[in-house]
Amino acid sequence: MDPFSDVAFFVLLVKRGSLAGAAQQLGITPSAASKRLAALEARLGVRLLQRTTRRLSVTPEGESYLAQGGRILAELEELEQGLGGSRVAPRGLLRVNASLGFGRRHLAPAIADFLVAYPDVEVQLQLTDRALSLAESGHDVGILVGEPPDARLNARRLAANRRLLCAAPAYLAAHGEPASPRALQRHRCLVIRENESAYGTWHLESGGHHETVKVRGPAATNDGEVAVGWALQGHGVLLRSEWEVAPLLRSGRLRQVLPDWTSPPADIHAVYLGGDKLSARVRAFVDFLAARFAGHDEGATYHGW
Repeated sequence: MDPFSDVAFFVLLVKRGSLAGAAQQLGITPSAASKRLAALEARLGVRLLQRTTRRLSVTPEGESYLAQGGRILAELEELEQGLGGSRVAPRGLLRVNASLGFGRRHLAPAIADFLVAYPDVEVQLQLTDRALSLAESGHDVGILVGEPPDARLNARRLAANRRLLCAAPAYLAAHGEPASPRALQRHRCLVIRENESAYGTWHLESGGHHETVKVRGPAATNDGEVAVGWALQGHGVLLRSEWEVAPLLRSGRLRQVLPDWTSPPADIHAVYLGGDKLSARVRAFVDFLAARFAGHDEGATYHGW
């Protein structure tokens, strides 16, 4: 059996969502499509789909076959087009991973516009509370806040970003404003559990000076949006990315605390595998995002977000 043809068949089957739908597009009977799937699973020695009378669901092995196989198919198509001398147009499946907050607030609207500009590209966006390994998860592009954790990844900075200290005016009126980073230890602080960073430890810098402060407070969460809500209700001081709190600082619902102190840069990056062999859809997507966020890449100030 032709492995490339098998991958194309499986990708079509998952996209159509049923054996009957795939059979109709291929011009074969549902029985023939079912036999082909069974032969494919027998050749691979794994079950790719769980089948019931109502629906198909992809198994973990099927997800891996779909992700890796779909990428190989797209690269083969681009190779053949390139050898034929034609210009490779972005097309095919693009899998993107991003954090929950930035993904909802900024990336999802950007993807909506990208789909209009590149109608032959299909985007699957997965939002998680921490970055996924591209190699293990099968994603083509990851959008990260902060420095890329793996030097083997290709990375492109999309926008400048800092984490700023802020609190509601009501909290500051009741508890006063800290005069120094050390004074934060006497304040109620809202902690966000992110990645593998030390819990409740804030790293701040100003004019070449660095301070590490251990803080505590009434509540902690792994969701930045929840922590911002608590800060708005006056529960404490928050250290949060300016891409999220900038509108609240401009409106006055939050006030910046210790404005001369920020966290180390937490810039927005696109990371991807592939090097010089980038697919046209990955290259187009990263270029699109770079242009989209270009206005935020010339020095961070919360008036820019």
